[in-house]
Amino acid sequence: MALKIISLFFSTFLNHFKTPTKKNPQEFISTSQTEFKEFRFLGQRSDLENQVLIFDVEKALLKSPSHFPYFMLVAFEAGGPIRSLLLLLLYPLIRVCARAFAFKAMVMICFFGLKTDRFKEGKAVLPKFFLADVGDESFRAIRRAKTTVAVSSLPQVMVESFLMDYLEVDFVVGRDLKLFHGYFLGFMEERKVPFLDGVITPNAIGVCSSNQPFQNKLFSTCKEIYLVSDEDRRNWRQLARHSYPKPLILHDGRLAFRPTFVAALLMFVWLPFGLALALARAIIFFTAPPKIALTLFRFFGIHLRVCKSKAFSKLAAKRNPLDKGILYVCNHKTLFDPVFIYYGLGTPLTAVTYGLSRVSEAVSVIETVRLTRNRVRDAELMCRVLGQGGDLVVCPEGTTCREPYLLRFSPLFAEVSEEIFPVAVECCVSMFYGTTAGGSKWMDPVFFLMNPRVRYGVRFLDVVRGGVGGDGDSRFVVANLVQNEIAKALGFTCTKLTRKDKYFMLAGNDGNYF
Repeated sequence: MALKIISLFFSTFLNHFKTPTKKNPQEFISTSQTEFKEFRFLGQRSDLENQVLIFDVEKALLKSPSHFPYFMLVAFEAGGPIRSLLLLLLYPLIRVCARAFAFKAMVMICFFGLKTDRFKEGKAVLPKFFLADVGDESFRAIRRAKTTVAVSSLPQVMVESFLMDYLEVDFVVGRDLKLFHGYFLGFMEERKVPFLDGVITPNAIGVCSSNQPFQNKLFSTCKEIYLVSDEDRRNWRQLARHSYPKPLILHDGRLAFRPTFVAALLMFVWLPFGLALALARAIIFFTAPPKIALTLFRFFGIHLRVCKSKAFSKLAAKRNPLDKGILYVCNHKTLFDPVFIYYGLGTPLTAVTYGLSRVSEAVSVIETVRLTRNRVRDAELMCRVLGQGGDLVVCPEGTTCREPYLLRFSPLFAEVSEEIFPVAVECCVSMFYGTTAGGSKWMDPVFFLMNPRVRYGVRFLDVVRGGVGGDGDSRFVVANLVQNEIAKALGFTCTKLTRKDKYFMLAGNDGNYF
């Protein structure tokens, strides 16, 4: 039995890496019926709204000619640093091989041995980078068609969510990956497309590359083929964020940059220096007083900008030490939000935590209070801290959001204080995201502190009053008001998405790890 499995594996392996003979593009087409045209004429058609359009994703939608960044994302985010380092080291050798062999080799390196039910990167990580690579001119022309069919040489699990969920493509025909007992084998096979029966018409339109062989026989059904040249792709503009059919609000993954070969190489060269820098920054966090820490942060690549409204400054100056504590409410960018608010104030405060890992909580430089997810008990806990004169900072989104959007604010904070001080927080990192939904949360502070440069902005806004003592709906009104004030200060957009929505979308669970 074992010999049969080994024999089957090597047989599949050899067939998988067998380089196909290159064919002229027109060999796939019935030339007597197909007309070839330049891509620039596609946008001039007045009848696209009634047509079925088949397009090549890599050659007729994306601007970049390289697949390496997407495979590096899979290798790093799904496989880990060792797998991604292996891909990086082998890529120069892979690059000189035939295109078909090189492509299959990258698929094998990235996917072999990954568990199918744990692969979320196609939905949680890759769409952000694919969307940033879409050509505006191409997408606008393709989107006009009545029915769109995307053909991709990439594995289906890599492109399906990006195309269907964000670009609203009707059908996606990628490559299937062979499985063995719930694991990817790294071998690809052509995807069967019975679901396209009755969809593709004899008058369908095709859009593909002018200098690459057609990768799919679906183009043989096309009456007209519009050919995209390399020059066309170079001249395309990047699709603007506001033009996405569905906005990109949530995404996951550690890498905050597009991992081209050079960028990935620089990342691995940086890692030992980044670990040393993270250690130095951690020492500053734990030992230096706020004023000294702010000076040292600039030297170590962390730039903190603090702005205080006039109304906030006046109220803070009049504050009596015997008064009840102040409640600060901020949007949530990283687990360091309360820490930088502390440095911006220069006075002690307590942070309310919800999904913070035990490790991050143990090494926090400020005091933390863990919520129990029981509304009455949590309200009593927060009231007790404020009643003892302690200042409290709350992140009512309950989780982080990297993009310029705010998730729904939980109204609990509106029940514990009549005066609420909104704080608008901005964060920009250069290499790694210090947050994750599906990864190891205890590594969040490590990745954040390893960034070569970090820019943080903390803005203390005017006080918002109300909430306590009102009717049941008043707390929601106050929560929405605070959310809108912070969104207006940052130029962000408010959403009704919740913490649970984020975790179900990115990690397939409700986020209740602790």
